[in-house]
Amino acid sequence: MTQLVSISGNLLFFAFVCYLIATFFFGGAVKGIKSEASISDKRWGRIGITITIVGFISNLAYFITRWIAAGHAPVSNLFEFTTAFGMMIVGAFILIYFIYKTPILGLFALPIAIIIIAYASMFPRDINPLIPALKSYWLTIHVITAAMGEAILAISAVAGLIYLLKNVDITKKSKKSFWLEAVMFTVILTLGFVASTTTFTLMDYEASFTYVDKEQKPSEMTYNAPPIFGMNEYESLTPAAMTPLAEMPPIVNAKKLTTVTWALLFGTVLYGLIRLIIRKPISAVLQPFAQKANSQLMDEIGYRAVSIGFPVFTLGALIFAMIWAQEAWSRFWGWDPKEVWALITWLFYAAFMHLRFSRGWQGEKSAWLAVIGFIIIMFNLIAVNLIIAGLHSYA
Repeated sequence: MTQLVSISGNLLFFAFVCYLIATFFFGGAVKGIKSEASISDKRWGRIGITITIVGFISNLAYFITRWIAAGHAPVSNLFEFTTAFGMMIVGAFILIYFIYKTPILGLFALPIAIIIIAYASMFPRDINPLIPALKSYWLTIHVITAAMGEAILAISAVAGLIYLLKNVDITKKSKKSFWLEAVMFTVILTLGFVASTTTFTLMDYEASFTYVDKEQKPSEMTYNAPPIFGMNEYESLTPAAMTPLAEMPPIVNAKKLTTVTWALLFGTVLYGLIRLIIRKPISAVLQPFAQKANSQLMDEIGYRAVSIGFPVFTLGALIFAMIWAQEAWSRFWGWDPKEVWALITWLFYAAFMHLRFSRGWQGEKSAWLAVIGFIIIMFNLIAVNLIIAGLHSYA
């Protein structure tokens, strides 16, 4: 099994490299166009999609080999789920590419998949036996279907972002330009998680604490980043550990909140350094690549992606989830944080479809909604998973 896990990891790394290389080819294809017309016949675009497909096949092989090694669908922890999510975003892009023949989508979709896979690589990769609640075929059905729906919805956000980069005047200070740059900032914050985790891993940082749990039994907690939250009145086993600041309420996982806080700090510093180097908003750097995009086409792609992704998400994140919840916990709904946020996500995209059909929210309004929807999905993936304690905390 160890050898199979090693092969699986190598396949994932190869896919990661392929996506990175393909991004540059799509950049070359976009840079070389002279109009908004399709550039599917351009050599660089063809090379880009070919490399992307090779990477996706390698990514799929990683998924299958890890499934064989684990004996269950590799979506039972944050590393496995997030890598699967990144893979599905690439798969959704490939499907949309062959429908609409627009390489500019790859220039923005692949970097998002790359960042998500890099984010996943910061989590433990160990294969552990499933806890009783996860020993069900609904693990495969529910999680994979939900991730597939979210991946398709992510493509709508990519199309929306391209639309906004083309049509929002970034040279003038306005609410639109501010919020567009805020989207760029949130992307850099994800890179901040990668930077902070890598830094403390290279430092081999570890701080252990003893404390008394709810059952009045002595327990031990180990931090892999300098503790900020949760260690008040706890005894440190590491003299060099930082002084604790506060004890968090039970609903919050203090250890994971510390990790997220460090990621926010690193991400903010990283964003500041990037701005200092380029001396302009990040959105202004990306805008030239979107100038030759077909706005009407981006709007259509965004809408089609939501019209497909929304029912798939509904099926996986709500219907299948409630069936599994009834089977595992004898209730369809329990207001667990992940359940609540899945409902919030569903309500948002339901509102998106309603506004699109009944109010005629197309173009820029639709693009903003698509981008906001993906931010909600990422908040669920990062903040809800890492900070808020609940029945899904095993992930």
